[in-house]
Amino acid sequence: MFGIRVIKTAVAVVIAIYLAQYFNLISPYSAGLFAVLGVDVTLKRGIKTSIIRIIASLVGLLLAALIFYLLGYYIWVIGVFVLVVYSLLAKLKLHDGIVTSTVVMLHLFSMQSVSTEHILNEVYLLIIGLGLSTIINLIYMPNEHPKLDKIRVNLEELLSCIFKEFALHLIDNINHIWDGKELLLAYDAIEDGNNLAERFADNKLLQSNSYWVRYFEMRRQQLDSTQRMLDLVAQVYQSVPHALDIALLFEELSEEVKSEYYQGKVEKHLSEMEVKFKKYALPASREEFEVRSALLQLSVELKTYLSIAKRSKKRKSTPI
Repeated sequence: MFGIRVIKTAVAVVIAIYLAQYFNLISPYSAGLFAVLGVDVTLKRGIKTSIIRIIASLVGLLLAALIFYLLGYYIWVIGVFVLVVYSLLAKLKLHDGIVTSTVVMLHLFSMQSVSTEHILNEVYLLIIGLGLSTIINLIYMPNEHPKLDKIRVNLEELLSCIFKEFALHLIDNINHIWDGKELLLAYDAIEDGNNLAERFADNKLLQSNSYWVRYFEMRRQQLDSTQRMLDLVAQVYQSVPHALDIALLFEELSEEVKSEYYQGKVEKHLSEMEVKFKKYALPASREEFEVRSALLQLSVELKTYLSIAKRSKKRKSTPI
């Protein structure tokens, strides 16, 4: 019913306000506002934005104290603060701290004071609100591994289906029809998986979790290669022995693509097939020449696809 970020935000807001009240701070509810701003989607991003907001707020707090001390507590002075501080924070690339710096400035304006006590009050509110939200982010972040694994299985099934369709077309290019929807679904799966993988990696501070990022990047490169292969498969409009040989490779690849490890069987059979191709007689017609030319390019592109897998996939001799 409630997302984990909503639950964490609710907990952070309540505890932050209670803490601010316990220490008798002025405007204790502002600690809850800072807590809301501090809870983020990922751990690394949450820590980064909290640090930025604290630094920006301290800059805004000191400049607000200086501006109010020099110009007084007039509404038009708030405009001066916005012009000066917003421009400075933008130059310092502290955009995420603009809201929090504005909040602490308005507190000083409402209290009509820039005393050390009031300035420290704002510092304590920032530490409680943003610090607490960071701690809650550290305590729990959802495990995205099951979702990533589900996307991986679905993506590999789509790739397997694509290669089976390639094989069917090469075997029977007259009667077989394919709408290509699996290719579009595969691109969507890669985009979803890559976004989730980056979020998963950002939720780990001390350990590297780049495996999933590398995995979906590998699949993206392979899918681009698959798209190029599709264009070449579509040029095969005549049945020749070469097409049947490559069809067998795609049938084998439709199973190998689902393996976690690089097996190398398709690569081996592709090399054997290339030797076999050289023994075939020359094309007897222009049409056969065009088809065999497309098949030759297809075998080259298949090599490219396999080289990506060979470079990126695990080997059975490599420990998990």
